[in-house]
Amino acid sequence: MYFKSAGPHNTLKTVELAIKTANERNINHIVVASCSGSTAKLLKDCGKNVVVVTHVNGFSEPGKMEISQETIEELKAIGFKVYTGTHVLSGAERGISRKFGGIYPVEIMAHTLRMLGQGVKVAVEISVMALDAGLIPYGEDIIAIGGTSEGADTAVIIRPSHAASIFETKIKEIICKPYEF
Repeated sequence: MYFKSAGPHNTLKTVELAIKTANERNINHIVVASCSGSTAKLLKDCGKNVVVVTHVNGFSEPGKMEISQETIEELKAIGFKVYTGTHVLSGAERGISRKFGGIYPVEIMAHTLRMLGQGVKVAVEISVMALDAGLIPYGEDIIAIGGTSEGADTAVIIRPSHAASIFETKIKEIICKPYEF
């Protein structure tokens, strides 16, 4: 499915399509990017192993988390796993480029993935992060849900590999994404 434009107005449909596809394809793991917890909560009754990947601590303001501890506890009470860690497609390289200028290989990879849309880049990133954290199994297809800024507008079937072997990651199918982004 292609959405006319990017943005949070696609969130509910993206989550519905992700769950429908997971059920049809017998995929048991869904990884979702969530800054506030709102998108993740839409997966509450999906019956899958749900991993919520948040923005890194300090993403918008040094030393501050965007998602509240109360929301993290609420998501865990639902049965979700919540992961916060260094973003695999930026992390230290972004700090180097900000300090010294230029662009580095991981940032080039991120910008290349953005050619398919921000949500595709996010889906790759969060699935690799969840795999590296041991929250999803190695060698299995999963569904990853990402978006452009707020909400979700992209869902993909992906078989992530570890960050150390990221080029072995395979995007199997784009379930939905914005046409214009």
